[in-house]
Amino acid sequence: MSEEQLKAFLEKVKADTSLQEKLKAAADSDAVVAIAKDQGYQFTADKVSQVSEWELESAAGGESSFVGACTGCECMDSNVCFSI
Repeated sequence: MSEEQLKAFLEKVKADTSLQEKLKAAADSDAVVAIAKDQGYQFTADKVSQVSEWELESAAGGESSFVGACTGCECMDSNVCFSI
């Protein structure tokens, strides 16, 4: 259910420029969860970390500032990894 909620939230973000701006400003996965909760969606920060960089950027309407420490994904670059 959590994954379905996340996907539904990302679809809503794609159509809502206000949410896009909030997502772009999200400092970490906990901030994304809080934004989603305000909109009636419920999922964990762990689910956010499973979303690809492309999915987050796409939902946010382009480039995202949602950057965190690499957790061992294929990029292995903590300076640019979006897989937090």
